[in-house]
Amino acid sequence: MNLKKIGKKDPYAALRYKEFNTFLFLRFAMVFAWSMQFIVIEWQVYSITKDALSLGIIGLMEVIPAVSLALFAGHIVDQKEKKGLLMKCIFGFSVISFGLFLLTWPAVVEGFSNQMILYSIYFLVFLGGLVRAFLGPTIFSLLSLLVPKKVYPNAATWSSSVWQIAAVVGPAVAGFSITLIGVHWSLCSVFACSILALVALSQISKKPIMNPKIGEPVMQSLAEGIKFVFNNKTVLGAITLDMVAVLFGGAVALLPIFAQDILKVGPEGFGFLRAAPAVGAFLTMLITAYVPLSKNAGMKLLAAIFGFGVCIIIFGLSTLFWVSLFALFFSGVFDGISVVIRQTILQIKTPDNMRGRVSAVNSMFVGSSNELGAFESGLTARLMGTVTAVVFGGSMTLLVVLATGIISPSFRKLDLTKDIEEHEKED
Repeated sequence: MNLKKIGKKDPYAALRYKEFNTFLFLRFAMVFAWSMQFIVIEWQVYSITKDALSLGIIGLMEVIPAVSLALFAGHIVDQKEKKGLLMKCIFGFSVISFGLFLLTWPAVVEGFSNQMILYSIYFLVFLGGLVRAFLGPTIFSLLSLLVPKKVYPNAATWSSSVWQIAAVVGPAVAGFSITLIGVHWSLCSVFACSILALVALSQISKKPIMNPKIGEPVMQSLAEGIKFVFNNKTVLGAITLDMVAVLFGGAVALLPIFAQDILKVGPEGFGFLRAAPAVGAFLTMLITAYVPLSKNAGMKLLAAIFGFGVCIIIFGLSTLFWVSLFALFFSGVFDGISVVIRQTILQIKTPDNMRGRVSAVNSMFVGSSNELGAFESGLTARLMGTVTAVVFGGSMTLLVVLATGIISPSFRKLDLTKDIEEHEKED
């Protein structure tokens, strides 16, 4: 097999490795399950409370432990064997999803007050944040052990695309499943997905620990990881830009309100609105597999996030279902491009022995900004009104993109072509 040729010309280069295909399946299953669960719980909580702030609290309950433990989790990931650690993470998620399944079972919660159910949901979401602190860095680190460095850019594209599709298909399916089978059995489907992920992971062999500093003091290890991120302007710029965009562009957290109270389309329309970004992300996956985004990556990333912000503003102002649908579709397209470029940057620029810690810092910035964005959207919706909050978030996204482009000309000129060519030359 001519790896050099594959790395440069073959859009399916990474897919020629069996364990990587298995990895994509389990990643899709986990992201799909997690995002579907989050939306089903959002719908259930809003149905109980009819309070926009309660939607934000869900995100806050998950993000607090995820951010608090992120750096420590990154240290542990760099010190431990990845498959075993990922097995524990998925098992933990399975226990939590089963607990949420029980909380929506009338026979189990008979006699429970709505407040007791609500607080129990928040508690399980909090435990999920603990699991997520370890899950993200573990998955990021495992990916690099499944394919040669020559194939990293292609692997990053496929992995990012699968993540993006699962992250929006999961909520879309959640919207439809709430209508078809109800909240209770929707959460049962989430639990089933986590079991499938465990089965898939059993097909991947144990991998060597790449960190030569096993037993390194925790504080020294964490300081080294933070120093690397903040000294690498390319990595820091990509992480920061995406964090702010997701933080202020988190309008989708308010979709239950738009579906129920503004557009008045019910759970069926809610499902279509959630599905729209999924279709956009799927098209992004097909295109980026054949058209690499490495050339002029900085400008492409800026343009993608700017386009995402515009779509969020249009969605917020729209009172027509079809306009809202198209706005969300193109938000998925632009967000997919952004994710692919950012993941390619991280895979190429991060040394093997620091992947856990760099991914942990990334999760603090970007991975948790979805939940912080949900809280920000819920809080601003309470203070400003739902429509104003969404337009405000989209506008802030545009301002950040413009400011980044003006302040950092080096980021505008970022091109990953040479980095990829260097990987192609390695044996």
